[in-house]
Amino acid sequence: MPSVVQLKSGHAKAEAKRPARFAFKKDVARLLLRYAHMVAARGYVHNSLGNIAIRAAHPGWAEGVAYTKHSGVSLEEMTLDNVVATDIPTGAMLYGEVPTSVGHKLNREIFRLRPDINAVIHVHHDETIAFLAAGAFKKIEPVSVEFAVVMGKPPHILPSHVNVELDVGPLKDFIADTNAVIMLQHGVTTLGRHVSEAYHRLNTLASEVRRIMMIETLAALKNSKREHVSAEELEWMYRSAESIVYPKKR
Repeated sequence: MPSVVQLKSGHAKAEAKRPARFAFKKDVARLLLRYAHMVAARGYVHNSLGNIAIRAAHPGWAEGVAYTKHSGVSLEEMTLDNVVATDIPTGAMLYGEVPTSVGHKLNREIFRLRPDINAVIHVHHDETIAFLAAGAFKKIEPVSVEFAVVMGKPPHILPSHVNVELDVGPLKDFIADTNAVIMLQHGVTTLGRHVSEAYHRLNTLASEVRRIMMIETLAALKNSKREHVSAEELEWMYRSAESIVYPKKR
């Protein structure tokens, strides 16, 4: 017969193996819903649903947990009832009954590879898709001085045959060096340390694409040469972004 000490030891081991109880945070869900409706109000939800994921700390989950919406509902029509939560490494459902869309694999992998990132926004932005699908432009050459300081890092444009929503494998090769991933003929994914930062980066990228399209149109009409921020200026602004956008308190 096992001793009392052995029984207590075995009980302690069983307790240690027992998974932590998940507590759904309504404040995180409300934050997600707020930004979902802000993204929709900006006109970023077009022919497809879009998505947002927010990482939240939780006891028992070292990498935190991911709050997002379930599949089959768009950002503009979702309510609090459509918010679910998942484990980050495995995608296991922690809260909610309806599973997430396949694109949530991208959110989880970004969180896994970028511990500094706590929010991801994914939309199918018409102007960005059209701009790069036109064939005349292979990259985004900024014309505004605020682009680099808000984005923090250059956007990464993937070739049309690479879809990191379906296969997240390629992410590890470039995600550390960007805060915005653009999939040709698909959409835009922006990253942030918090959802506000991811949202600002989405707005900045969308605005820059529209500006470039307008400038190219006007320059073609007037047969003039358009101006853009030099490579040297861009490098300095990317490097100085943190001190400009988030200056330390004196």
